[in-house]
Amino acid sequence: MSPLLEVKNLRIELTTRDGVAPVIDDLSFTLNPGETMSFVGESGCGKSMTALALMGLLPEKVGRVAAGNIIFDGEDLSQASDERLRAIRGNEISMIFQEPMTSLNPVFTIGEQIAEVLRAHQGLSRKAAWAQSIELLNAVRIPNAKSRVSDYPFQMSGGQRQRAMIAMALACQPKILIADEPTTALDVTVQAQIFDLLTDLRKQTGAAIILITHDMGAVAEMAERMIVMYAGRKAELGPVDQIIEHPRHPYTKGLIECVPHIQSDPSLERHDLVEVPGIVPSLREFGKDQCLFASRCAYLTEACLASRPTEKLFANGQSADCWHAEGL
Repeated sequence: MSPLLEVKNLRIELTTRDGVAPVIDDLSFTLNPGETMSFVGESGCGKSMTALALMGLLPEKVGRVAAGNIIFDGEDLSQASDERLRAIRGNEISMIFQEPMTSLNPVFTIGEQIAEVLRAHQGLSRKAAWAQSIELLNAVRIPNAKSRVSDYPFQMSGGQRQRAMIAMALACQPKILIADEPTTALDVTVQAQIFDLLTDLRKQTGAAIILITHDMGAVAEMAERMIVMYAGRKAELGPVDQIIEHPRHPYTKGLIECVPHIQSDPSLERHDLVEVPGIVPSLREFGKDQCLFASRCAYLTEACLASRPTEKLFANGQSADCWHAEGL
């Protein structure tokens, strides 16, 4: 099966007050039709920036694709014109943004905003687009959709606004749906409902999903493969069950150990919550020819500081960019 999306040696640069910084550095991965892949890592590691590059939404005059290719359905989007990217964006590749209240326009009803997508990309009449908007709200399980379609964003709860965003993203039946921290501002009960909804909609529509999240539980439940990113680079890639069972990068190992576990047996000894020491380096450090996780790593050796680690491949489809991957 040919991949639906193939990212090759992607390098994204941002112009800052301190000069040009590579916020994404030599990133490569593939996404198959109907697959769910998760991007995992701390804030500032490049997850959302990668998603914006796929959508052609890098900050204007500040961000640019400096090298590499983004091959979508056989077409290189890194070379596509603005007009072509507008045709693809929202139509063949859609995105659910992190905070719906800042993504939805407060002066237009939910129905008007969904209908606008349908009129722009599908050429539907106002009446047909409005009817389709109601169907989409029904599909994302908003009660009494025929009435709620006329609501403004402030009249909906956080979970309902996120469902409306999902409806808007799915309006044109995209081939790829990017969900950027879709449950950040929601309580755990609503989070579970949103993840269940995304899983069901993927089965119904056949869309591939890129899930950007900090939630390892959501990754384990929803995704087949995952990419662990650190400081704009890929730290580890592979099947979710393999990585969770046997992480090959110290950073991945730290992220998994940070997840709190409920102790089912009260007689067992309780352990302190583990944390990954230190913080993500600043943009000034990005692009250095060394392991950027070295200052936080318990496995630090001279090799880590001397050069950038090469990718180690394993028979189970897992790979890690670490000098010590085979020993973990």
